[in-house]
Amino acid sequence: MGANLKSITASFTVIAVFFLICGGGAAVEDETEFHGDYSKLSGIIIPGFASTQLRAWSILDCPYTPLDFNPLDLVWLDTTKLLSAVNCWYKCMVLDPYNQTDHPECKSRPDSGLSAITELDPGYITGPLSTVWKEWLKWCVEFGIEANAIVAVPYDWRLSPTKLEERDLYFHKLKLTFETALKLRGGPSIVFAHSMGNNVFRYFLEWLRLEIAPKHYLEWLDQHIHAYFAVGAPLLGSVEAIKSTLSGVTFGLPVSEGTARLLSNSFASSLWLMPFSKNCKGDNTFWTHFSGGAAKKDKRVYHCDDEEYQSKYSGWPTNIINIEIPSTSVTETALANMTSMECGLPTLLSFTARELADGTLFKAIEGYDPDSKRMLHQLKKLYHDDPVFNPLTPWERPPIKNVFCIYGAHLKTEVGYYFAPSGKPYPDNWIITDVIYETEGSLVSRSGTVVDGNAGPITGDETVPYHSLSWCKNWLGPKVNITMAPQPEHDGSDVHVDLHVEHEHGSDIIANMTKAPRVKYITFYEDSESIPGKRTAVWELDKTNHRNIVRSPVLMRELWLQMWHDIQPGAKSKFVTKAKRGPLRDADCYWDYGKACCAWQEYCEYRYSFGDVHLGQSCRLRNTSANMLLQYI
Repeated sequence: MGANLKSITASFTVIAVFFLICGGGAAVEDETEFHGDYSKLSGIIIPGFASTQLRAWSILDCPYTPLDFNPLDLVWLDTTKLLSAVNCWYKCMVLDPYNQTDHPECKSRPDSGLSAITELDPGYITGPLSTVWKEWLKWCVEFGIEANAIVAVPYDWRLSPTKLEERDLYFHKLKLTFETALKLRGGPSIVFAHSMGNNVFRYFLEWLRLEIAPKHYLEWLDQHIHAYFAVGAPLLGSVEAIKSTLSGVTFGLPVSEGTARLLSNSFASSLWLMPFSKNCKGDNTFWTHFSGGAAKKDKRVYHCDDEEYQSKYSGWPTNIINIEIPSTSVTETALANMTSMECGLPTLLSFTARELADGTLFKAIEGYDPDSKRMLHQLKKLYHDDPVFNPLTPWERPPIKNVFCIYGAHLKTEVGYYFAPSGKPYPDNWIITDVIYETEGSLVSRSGTVVDGNAGPITGDETVPYHSLSWCKNWLGPKVNITMAPQPEHDGSDVHVDLHVEHEHGSDIIANMTKAPRVKYITFYEDSESIPGKRTAVWELDKTNHRNIVRSPVLMRELWLQMWHDIQPGAKSKFVTKAKRGPLRDADCYWDYGKACCAWQEYCEYRYSFGDVHLGQSCRLRNTSANMLLQYI
C-alpha cells in the first residue's frame, strides 16, 4: 500500500476503500447525505451476461474421453472439457427453448460467492483470459476492505427474469441480500451492475414495487440502497443479441457459430438484450395491479408514440436487420419441398428496433427458419406477457438517491447487419453478408462504403451502440455541468469545463470541446440543478471497451476521488473537482527517462525495494503525499 494511505487513519481506510471498490459516493448536501457511519456501507455486485460460473449439478458419463461431468464440476467456463467433450458440455449448457428446463442428461446451476465472478476458467493460461472481476477485488485487498463488505449476487444468466424468480427465487434472495447487509453492516448498500446486470437490477426494482406496499417502496429503497452505478448498461438493448439469434456469436470459444446459435436460442435471456425503440412502451403493471386491473394481465397493451412512425429506424442509427428471403411469389408447396433457400428469388426486407422487439422479424421469416417459432414463443410468454412488466421498454431514472451511469465510447461499434441464405442446413442457414458500423459522424459498411442513416458524433463501446448506452443522459436534469479531462494523471492544463448547459429531456447532450490528438479523455455530465434529494452523473470514458471497463484503473481512480470528496465535511460541491489528477497509488508512479528521475516529483520518489527489476518499480509515493487528496475537496 502507498505511503500516503498509511498516514490515513484505519477507520478512514475502511470507509475510503469500500467506496473505491463498490463505486460509491455519498452526497455532501443534506438532501442526499447518508447520515451514519460510512464504514457500515455494503457493496452489491451484479455481473453481466456470461460473467458467472456455472457448475454441473448431475453426473454425466462422456464416451471416448476420460473427462466426465460430476456435481460441482465447472461447466461455464471449462475450456478443457469444452475441447475434449464438446457434446457433453453442450448437454450441460443447453436449455429447452419452450420451458427453459435442463437437458434430461445434465443440469447446471450458478456458482455462489465472489469466486463465481472473478475468474470463469481458473488456470495459468486461461485464467487471465477469463478474468472479469478479479482486478476489482484486488483493489479490495490492497486497501483493506473487510470480506463481508462486498457481496456478489451471481445468477443463471441463461434464464429470463420470470424464470430466475420461478426456478431460483433470485429476486427474493436479492431482497434478502440487501436486508441482510443492512443488519450485518448497519448501513445501506451500493449497487454496482455491469452490462446485463443492469437489466437484472431494473427488473428487481419493478418486481419490488409489487412485493412491497406502495407507500413503503421508496422508503425501502432509501433505507437499503444508497447509490447505483450502472456500468456499460444496454439501456435500449444491443444489436449483438439479434446477431447471436440469427447466426451465433462464439465469443472466441472453440465452437462453431451454428453450435453457438443453438445454445443462444435455447437461452431466453438472449431476448432480454434485444434492441428496442425508445418510443414504445407497455402497460404500467404497477398501477394496473393496485387499481384492481390485474385480471387483465393477459391483455397487455404495447403502444408506440407518434414519433415512432414519423422518424426513421426507431431512433437508432439505421435499420438493424436487412435480410434476404425467397420471393413471396414462390408457392408454399414449392417452398415446402425446397432443401435450401437458395432457389428462391431474393427479396430484401429491413427491420427496425421496434420490429425486432414486437416479433415482426420472426413472423416474417417464420416459414424459412425453424427457430422463429421458438423465439416468438419466448418473446410473447417471457417478455410481452411478463407478470411484472415488459422489459423490452425504455426505463426512466431509478428512484434511488445517487445514480452514476458509466460507459465507454468512441469505439467502432456494430449497429446493423445484412443477412442472406447460406445454402446450408439449419442452424447454419443464414450468413452475414455485410456489417454496418457506427464511426465518428458516419455509418460505414464492412467494406468501407458509407451507409445512409442517423449517424451521431459519438460511437459506442465496441459492443453496445452509443444510442443505447447514452439513454441515461435523459436521467440528467434541465441544466448540466460538463467537464472533459484527460484520463492519465495531469496538471489541469487540458481540462475543459462548460457550466449550466441547457438540457432538454429526450435529446442528447454532447460536449462541444476540442480534444488533443492521441489523448484519451473522460467526460463528466453532472447535474447542475439536481432533483431535490437526488444526484445524477454520466461518465463517458474514451476508447474503453465494454468487457474491460470493470478493469479500468481510470474508472477506479475516479470512484476513489469521488468518495474522498464526498466524505469531507467541508466539501462545497456535490461532485469532486476535475482540475488535477496526481498519482494515488505506487503503481501510478513511473520513471521519466527524459529527466532521469521519477515523474511527478511532488508526489513520487525513488525508493528501491528488494525484488524491483526496473526503475519504474522503484518509483513510489512519498510519505507526505496524502496531503494531495485535500485538493479534491
